[in-house]
Amino acid sequence: MARILLLNPSRWGRGITTIWIASHAAVLKARGHEVALFDTTFFQDWAQNENAFNTANLQYRPSSYESMIRLDPTPVAQAFQAKLDTFRPDVVFWAALSSHIHGEGEYAAIQFGHELISQVKTSAIKVCGGLQPTAAPAETAARFPEVDYFIGGESEFVLADLIVALTENRSPAGMAGVVVREGNTVMVGPKQAIISELDTIGFYDYSVFDEQTFLRPYNGEVVRGVDYELSRGCPFTCSYCVETVIQSYYELKEATPRGALRGANRYLRHKSAERIFAEISGLYDERGVTLFRCQDTNFLTIDKATLNALAEKMEAAQLPVKLYIETRPEGISPGNISLLQRLNVDGVGMGIELSTQDFRESKLNRFSDQPSILRAFELLREGGIKRTAYNIIGIPDQTEASILETVEFNRVLDPDNVTVAFFSPYLGTEQQRQGTKKDYFLDYEFDLDSQLRTMTHHSTLSAPTLAFYKRHFVRLVREGVDILPALKQAENLV
Repeated sequence: MARILLLNPSRWGRGITTIWIASHAAVLKARGHEVALFDTTFFQDWAQNENAFNTANLQYRPSSYESMIRLDPTPVAQAFQAKLDTFRPDVVFWAALSSHIHGEGEYAAIQFGHELISQVKTSAIKVCGGLQPTAAPAETAARFPEVDYFIGGESEFVLADLIVALTENRSPAGMAGVVVREGNTVMVGPKQAIISELDTIGFYDYSVFDEQTFLRPYNGEVVRGVDYELSRGCPFTCSYCVETVIQSYYELKEATPRGALRGANRYLRHKSAERIFAEISGLYDERGVTLFRCQDTNFLTIDKATLNALAEKMEAAQLPVKLYIETRPEGISPGNISLLQRLNVDGVGMGIELSTQDFRESKLNRFSDQPSILRAFELLREGGIKRTAYNIIGIPDQTEASILETVEFNRVLDPDNVTVAFFSPYLGTEQQRQGTKKDYFLDYEFDLDSQLRTMTHHSTLSAPTLAFYKRHFVRLVREGVDILPALKQAENLV
């Protein structure tokens, strides 16, 4: 048995029950290991307060959340050292794949964890997974020298097997999924099989999270919530999305002319209805969770028989819980509205990205036409389900006129909630390569966070211009672009 310290280096300053932590804790505990978590979320000198930032720009509704959490004044590195000294881990692990993919700061977790581990002393073996070693193992190994081993692809079972090898003093070189650094040489092992049956992971273990991590601001209220996944994978190949990085890792590289992944059945996987219901009901009974923030990339591509079986169980149990999901507009139909209602879906987030259909198709490899988007928002409104429009600004070749057209399209859609993200050049995506080629970004960017900052170096849409539209996008949607000249004048932006 080994002692494993999971490190969550989140800088958002609000509770996120990072999915990979729950899944890895489940597998490691089932193997008999002792598992603990060091979570940086609520340390004053580390948190960047994403909730306050996005409330100020009207993306979130005001709530009492800030008054309900406690930030720790202890310097985060000091607290981390104390945890290492008392727990004495054999292995420290951070960053991994799940349905969170890049979201909620997960893409940069490997960097922030590396910054922290560089400030402390420990004899523990340091292991990382996640998107970056999946996309570029050798470059990632060079970029983060404090890490002993990296894991590409899904890492729940690879990490467990790696720990066995290490405790038995066997070399991990050549192990499936493992990247080994010996001196200046980086050895990349063969790729492990994809986890085809998610039920084999076991019941995701949320017991490792601090109590205040379950508090969640949601539509002006504070509820008890968790980040949750029913499935993994996406059947589409949008050129900006990190799903394509994971698809490529598992040798799924072919797509139809309209962006659908060939061989998607091997990539799309889901838990059984029985497992999903047991986890949802268990989290409600044991932890009082009433909001399940489903991070599945495209909820309505989950097997319909599974979703219908789950709906039957939810209807029979009458649990006072609700789901927030994400899906694509073309999946919304009258029949699916009924299914979502039976599943207690309270809100649906859908990617608009930007308004110009030709740009979406030719540049982003995303084929969601305007009539489908309009129809989806209308059907959800008629069905009494809240609608959130996801938008992106700062995509290479996008113009300021495109941003304003996207504002106008959102005004037509009239969503309940509007969010806007900075385009981020995620390593291994086609848009990352194009952004580098066109001098929008460096070939690698540190500190990526699509909610908090843009890393653009381009003059077409400068960083100050993008920051301006991040601050005022929602207001422009709600009040109209006629207020734009006054907003620009107030900020001396011409």
